[in-house]
Amino acid sequence: MTQTSSHGTCPFDPGVRRWGAPYPGREALRAAGPVVVTEAPAGGPVAVVTTAALARAVLGDPRLVKDTALAPPTWDPRSAGLEPTAADALSLTTAEGATHAALRRAHAPMLSPRRIRARAGAMRDAARELLGGLGRLGDTVDLTADFTTRYPLVVVGDLLGVPRGMLDDAVEACRRMWGDEADGAAAMVGFARLGAAAMAHDGLARELRARLPAGVTDDQVHYLLFALIFAGQLTTDAALGFLLARVLVDGPPEDTAALVDDVLRRDPPAPFTLWRFAAEDVEIAGTPLAAGTPVLVDLAGVADDPGPSLAFGAGPHVCAGAHLARVELAAAVDVLVTDFPDARLAVPADELRRVDPGGVVGSRLAALPVTGLRARDG
Repeated sequence: MTQTSSHGTCPFDPGVRRWGAPYPGREALRAAGPVVVTEAPAGGPVAVVTTAALARAVLGDPRLVKDTALAPPTWDPRSAGLEPTAADALSLTTAEGATHAALRRAHAPMLSPRRIRARAGAMRDAARELLGGLGRLGDTVDLTADFTTRYPLVVVGDLLGVPRGMLDDAVEACRRMWGDEADGAAAMVGFARLGAAAMAHDGLARELRARLPAGVTDDQVHYLLFALIFAGQLTTDAALGFLLARVLVDGPPEDTAALVDDVLRRDPPAPFTLWRFAAEDVEIAGTPLAAGTPVLVDLAGVADDPGPSLAFGAGPHVCAGAHLARVELAAAVDVLVTDFPDARLAVPADELRRVDPGGVVGSRLAALPVTGLRARDG
C-alpha cells in the first residue's frame, strides 16, 4: 500500500542543528515503510526509498531513469535542483543506455584507482600549501570558509589542467551556482572559461576530449568539465568539514580510510540520491508508481546499514569520482595530523552547527574555527 506524508516530519525541511545530531524525521520515515510517498520540495508526489537493500535494487533498475525530461512539467528546474535534460546537455548523470556507457568508458581511465592513487602525494602537497597559508593569517581560522571549498577545487583543477591562478574564479563560479538565475548563467560562463583553460594546458581534460566519441562538440566537452569541477567541489566540500571536525575532536584515526568511509556514511555529500523518474508504471516493494513519478533514495537514513556504502550511489550511475573523493579526503586528514599537530577546535565541539539548506541539498558545517594551525617546522 502506498504510504503518505502522515509519517510526520518532512525530510526536505531546512534548518540548523547541532553537529552530530541525526537528520530530522529519519526514524519516522523508515518506520513508515520501505517506500514512502510524500510531497516533493517542488510540489507533487515523490517516492522515497528508506532501506539499503531496496535502494540497491532501485539504483540498478533500468525502469528508473535520470533524464530530467521526465520531471514533472510544473517543476522549476533551479528550485528543484534539476540538470538540463539529456537532450540539452551531454552528462554522465542524465544520459542512459549506450550514450551513458560511452561516457563512462571515456571517464573511467582518468579516474581509475591506480591513476588517482598516483596523485595522492600531489593532493597532500595541495592540502599542506593551503593549510600552511592559513596558519600565517592569524591564530583562528575558519576551515569551512577558507579551506573546504578551495582544497577540492585545487585537486580537481590540477587533475584536469586548470591553472592554479584561476582558483578564485572557480570558487566564485561554484558560489554563484546557488544564486538566482542571473548568477547561475554567470556561473556557467565562468565554468566555460575554466574548461577552456584546462583544454589549453596539459591535464586530463585533453585526455577526456580524446576519449570521447566522435561528434562530441566543444560545448559538450565544456559541460562535462563543468560537471567534473562542480561535482568535485560539491561532493567533497561538505564531507571534508565533518571529517576534519571528527579528527579535531577524536584525535588521529587508527585507520584513515575507515574514518573517511564512516563520515561519508553518516554525513553523505547529499541526503538523497539525485532525482530518478519512473519511465513507465512500476511497482516497488508493493507500492505502485505511475510513469513520471520522481524517486529518491534516503542516503542519510541508511547510515547504519552494514553493507557497502551508498554514499556515492550504486548501479550503472555510481559516482565516477568516488575513488577521487575518498583519496583526497584521506590526504587532507594525513596532512592535518602529520604537519599541523597543534591544530585544535577554537570552540567546544557542542557549539558546532550544521546547516540543512532544505530540499535534496546536503548539509555542511556553518563554521569550523581552528587554532594552532601552524606547520610542525614553525
